[in-house]
Amino acid sequence: MRFSDTNASPEVLKVLAGMVDSGKIPHAIMFSEPDGGPAFSVALAFLQYLYCQARTGGDSCGTCPACNRIGKLIHPDVHFVFPTTSPQTSSALMPRFRELVQESPRFTEAELGVALGIDSKSSMIAVAEAREVLSQLALSALEGGWRSIVIYLPEKMNQETANRLLKAIEEPEPLTQFILITHAPEKVLQTISSRCLRLQLGAEAKAPDFDSPELLDDLMDALLRKDLYAALEAGDRISSLPSRESAKAFCKFASDAMRNLFLRQQGVDLPQTGSGNAEAWAARARKTFPRAAVACFDRAYRLVERNVNAKIIFTDMVNRLYSII
Repeated sequence: MRFSDTNASPEVLKVLAGMVDSGKIPHAIMFSEPDGGPAFSVALAFLQYLYCQARTGGDSCGTCPACNRIGKLIHPDVHFVFPTTSPQTSSALMPRFRELVQESPRFTEAELGVALGIDSKSSMIAVAEAREVLSQLALSALEGGWRSIVIYLPEKMNQETANRLLKAIEEPEPLTQFILITHAPEKVLQTISSRCLRLQLGAEAKAPDFDSPELLDDLMDALLRKDLYAALEAGDRISSLPSRESAKAFCKFASDAMRNLFLRQQGVDLPQTGSGNAEAWAARARKTFPRAAVACFDRAYRLVERNVNAKIIFTDMVNRLYSII
């Protein structure tokens, strides 16, 4: 993955290349992005540039052994950590992770869950991951240069995991690089995020995948008709989705559609929206509705994560949306 392959902000890419060129490389960088954004691609491109044996024109060569190994996620001094379910760790699931990245480097959280076979389970970065990271850092770099740890979704670290990694991130050994990729920087432990150089990647993210967009269409149609009974029926269907991950995917999909609705109400022409109906909704919904609705869907997402009863979550969500439409 070269910088030129990422389709990310040229300004951010220039900053990252400049760090390497000047030798002033922060020991920890945290990329913030929307789900499905370019941060993982940018992280790989940055590491490839850092390790490249023949940099040219502000980009990695893409062909040297180091570039090839990083591009294939098999470099012995670059390690990846991502949310899993106990007792599995990231290292045990790396073959599946590599396959996902090769197929779609701008993957979403839902796509990661499916690829790892944990789409119906609650995932996290547990303390076993911290122990593996610290064990890896206790060893010398196999190729005698940099050692790098990429942590995808540090907001899913529990308190014990974060505490164990804090010292390594705060006072790393020489030539040690941490890269964190977050979709919810406000949820990352402050003692971790404060040790990182934070970069926001604002490139447009692809709409979250969701297999039943008609659920949102039916809900919005009922809300706009002020038909509470029909809206509650739509909420019942949402609460009957087959897994927690699919319920979370609905919430993300709906939030994305509300952001598109907001943009349409501001007069922004959208060639494609989350469900294709922002144009129709824009003329009928209050101007205050989209932002308030995003808060409702985000609240529902957090409650799903906490394993609250789905019927309660989505009945409450419908009542909130009905009061603000």
